[in-house]
Amino acid sequence: MPRRFSPSRKQCNFCRKKIDYIDYKDSSVLIKYLTPWTKMKSARDTGTCAKHQRMLSEAIKRARFLALLPYVKK
Repeated sequence: MPRRFSPSRKQCNFCRKKIDYIDYKDSSVLIKYLTPWTKMKSARDTGTCAKHQRMLSEAIKRARFLALLPYVKK
Protein backbone atom coordinates (compact mmCIF):
# COMPACT_ATOMS: atom_id res chain seq x y z
CA MET A 1 0.00 0.00 0.00
CA PRO A 2 1.67 3.30 -1.06
CA ARG A 3 1.97 6.24 1.31
CA ARG A 4 -0.08 9.31 0.56
CA PHE A 5 2.22 11.85 2.13
CA SER A 6 5.95 12.32 2.36
CA PRO A 7 7.38 11.84 5.84
CA SER A 8 10.05 14.53 5.39
CA ARG A 9 9.40 17.94 6.93
CA LYS A 10 9.96 21.26 5.26
CA GLN A 11 13.35 22.69 6.08
CA CYS A 12 13.61 26.18 7.53
CA ASN A 13 14.51 28.67 4.82
CA PHE A 14 16.54 30.80 7.27
CA CYS A 15 18.49 27.79 8.57
CA ARG A 16 19.31 26.69 5.02
CA LYS A 17 20.70 30.15 4.19
CA LYS A 18 22.41 30.38 7.62
CA ILE A 19 20.68 33.66 8.53
CA ASP A 20 21.20 34.60 12.19
CA TYR A 21 19.17 37.82 12.27
CA ILE A 22 15.96 38.69 10.42
CA ASP A 23 16.04 42.38 9.54
CA TYR A 24 12.74 44.20 10.08
CA LYS A 25 13.69 46.81 7.46
CA ASP A 26 13.73 44.22 4.65
CA SER A 27 10.01 44.25 3.93
CA SER A 28 10.37 42.26 0.69
CA VAL A 29 11.45 39.22 2.72
CA LEU A 30 8.83 39.73 5.43
CA ILE A 31 5.92 40.08 3.01
CA LYS A 32 6.45 36.47 1.85
CA TYR A 33 5.42 35.32 5.33
CA LEU A 34 2.09 37.21 5.32
CA THR A 35 -1.29 36.13 3.98
CA PRO A 36 -3.16 38.33 1.47
CA TRP A 37 -4.96 39.86 4.48
CA THR A 38 -1.54 40.58 6.08
CA LYS A 39 -1.90 38.00 8.83
CA MET A 40 1.27 36.13 9.76
CA LYS A 41 1.51 32.65 8.29
CA SER A 42 2.05 29.81 10.74
CA ALA A 43 5.31 27.92 11.02
CA ARG A 44 3.50 24.85 9.71
CA ASP A 45 2.66 26.69 6.47
CA THR A 46 6.05 28.31 5.95
CA GLY A 47 8.29 25.55 7.30
CA THR A 48 10.31 27.85 9.57
CA CYS A 49 11.79 26.45 12.77
CA ALA A 50 10.63 27.72 16.18
CA LYS A 51 13.68 29.94 16.69
CA HIS A 52 13.30 31.71 13.37
CA GLN A 53 9.51 31.90 13.69
CA ARG A 54 9.92 33.91 16.89
CA MET A 55 12.46 36.20 15.21
CA LEU A 56 10.18 36.54 12.17
CA SER A 57 7.15 37.52 14.23
CA GLU A 58 9.19 40.13 16.12
CA ALA A 59 10.52 41.57 12.85
CA ILE A 60 7.01 41.75 11.36
CA LYS A 61 5.69 43.51 14.47
CA ARG A 62 8.53 46.04 14.36
CA ALA A 63 8.00 46.68 10.65
CA ARG A 64 4.29 47.24 11.27
CA PHE A 65 5.02 49.68 14.09
CA LEU A 66 7.29 51.71 11.79
CA ALA A 67 4.68 51.57 8.96
CA LEU A 68 6.89 49.48 6.69
CA LEU A 69 4.17 46.81 6.58
CA PRO A 70 0.41 47.32 6.93
CA TYR A 71 -1.53 46.00 9.90
CA VAL A 72 -4.64 45.26 7.78
CA LYS A 73 -5.44 45.19 4.06
CA LYS A 74 -8.95 45.88 2.92
